[in-house]
Amino acid sequence: MTTMDTGVEDLYPTRVTGTAQPFDRTDPTVWGTEADGPVDAATLASHDAKGFHIVEGMLSPAEVQTYWQELVRLSGDEELKADERVITEKASGEVRSIFEVHRISELISELIRDPRILDRARQILGSEVYIHQSRVNYMPGFKGTGFYWHSDFETWHAEDGMPRPRAVSCSIALTDNYPFNGGLMVMPGSQRTFVPCVGETPEDYYKSSLKEQEIGVPSQQDITKLAAEYGIDQFTGPAGSALWFDSNIMHGSGNNITPFPRSNIFLVFNSVENALVEPFAASKPRPTFIGSRDFTPITR
Repeated sequence: MTTMDTGVEDLYPTRVTGTAQPFDRTDPTVWGTEADGPVDAATLASHDAKGFHIVEGMLSPAEVQTYWQELVRLSGDEELKADERVITEKASGEVRSIFEVHRISELISELIRDPRILDRARQILGSEVYIHQSRVNYMPGFKGTGFYWHSDFETWHAEDGMPRPRAVSCSIALTDNYPFNGGLMVMPGSQRTFVPCVGETPEDYYKSSLKEQEIGVPSQQDITKLAAEYGIDQFTGPAGSALWFDSNIMHGSGNNITPFPRSNIFLVFNSVENALVEPFAASKPRPTFIGSRDFTPITR
């Protein structure tokens, strides 16, 4: 189907009426080869099969401390709290996320250009890349609320106009990730299945969905089938570890009722060959601090 608004074939229709049936993804998970970057062939093959891989020690202990202090500074900036890029917890009012953080923080602006990160993103996507979205996530002890099961690509396709799932996310842990403090759960291999969602996208839906998403999430029946087929893994590991995961993998996290916070830097790289068009299932694009429309390749 080619939408009138985009003029681009909609290969992943979603936000439908009635019932929705999951279907096989047509695009690859890994677009580059071992010769294109630092990731070895075995790791690329694993990422292709599971939709993610973990790099322990992506940041040194000293770097972790530097970025942690930056997160503390940002969350304590009273002027910044009035910025719409700052999302607060629905119940407690505490800072939940800060978007477009690479434009707010000079440290994180430098991080996206770090060869350890940029070269890996280019290799996985097989092209030059730009930042589709950046943010820092705070999940404080006792009060941190989780994220329901979802595919990022479903939202980026429907509401931002991302044509294909040729994007990869890098979540860098700045605190230790335990099985019990709301660590991210993923369904390995689920990136190969696209799960359409039911329901029309409300106007300015991002204003509520960034705190709690109700439209654009799969049905319990679909989640049950995916879990039975793919199982569930969890990202755990020391601060400084990084989880690289495909834009279409099914993932989510539980609430954090422990005293141990879980905070991370979240960077989304999109291929410059996968630039956004008009949304496929929304009346207008979300603000650019959520889905960037600056497709300039990142350079060092």
